[in-house]
Amino acid sequence: MRLDAPYTVTYRAIYAIADAEEKIVELVEESQCYGASAWARYHISKGPLVISARSIANTMRYLLRRGRVAIELEGSREAAGIESVMIDESEVEITFCGLGGGGVGATKTRAHSPGVLRHRITESGGSRRARGTITLPRRERLLIGIDDTDSKERGATWALSHNIAAKLHSMETPYLSHTLVQLYPVEERTQNCVSTVVEFAPMDRETGRRLVEGFKELLQAYSLSEETGMVVHHGFDPSGLLKYSKMARTSRVRKSDALRAAEETSTRIHLGGNGVIGALAAIPWYAEPDRSVRLGDEEMGC
Repeated sequence: MRLDAPYTVTYRAIYAIADAEEKIVELVEESQCYGASAWARYHISKGPLVISARSIANTMRYLLRRGRVAIELEGSREAAGIESVMIDESEVEITFCGLGGGGVGATKTRAHSPGVLRHRITESGGSRRARGTITLPRRERLLIGIDDTDSKERGATWALSHNIAAKLHSMETPYLSHTLVQLYPVEERTQNCVSTVVEFAPMDRETGRRLVEGFKELLQAYSLSEETGMVVHHGFDPSGLLKYSKMARTSRVRKSDALRAAEETSTRIHLGGNGVIGALAAIPWYAEPDRSVRLGDEEMGC
């Protein structure tokens, strides 16, 4: 037997989503070696450019501020970091540094991962301090909220939403997260009164538009309900919907409340059945799957 690259473990993919003001980037790394990624998250999260760092399933998500800093690495204590985050109209450039195995993570591990356009890396491994810069396409966040696709006899909204999202996944429009959101249990519910939000990171508005069209087409083809709701929020931070979502998670709300909240937050309604109530309430809980399933847990950040 033979190993082609015995000391290189790439990520399955790496993505960068930037805000409109070009001040903040969310770096999403899809790991295929969770232990190493968790180690990197622990050390990298100590750096001054890191606002927050967390893991969801096999992805590491870093919220980063734009800038450039000097990092004094120290073995075992702060052995990896991010030295710079640069953003322009179409690309995001991030420079990592690391000691020993952290240097391998800063260089080869990321440089050769899907999603990276270009890279510059130094020699790494052993006891070296290494540095690696990767350039990624600048992506946008696109959130699709879905509810009311099933009937009393068949179906499950979460399953249909995931299968459609997985079918539409590509490097142009990657499928990043799937979140179930517990709503206030109204009488009209099928059973559990849960809606779903799925997150994508399209390269631009046109690829996002095609994605939404494909999602809507498949949703209409397979939905078992006449009241299906599908809403789309295109933007880095959907926290403007938290107030409405709290209402829908703690009390009965009217469809008119949902329509007003959608208009106020520039969230587009693509399928306008009564399911828009839950679909809209799901949007601000993207990538919060452990908290969104609990009623009464309303304090969170997006």
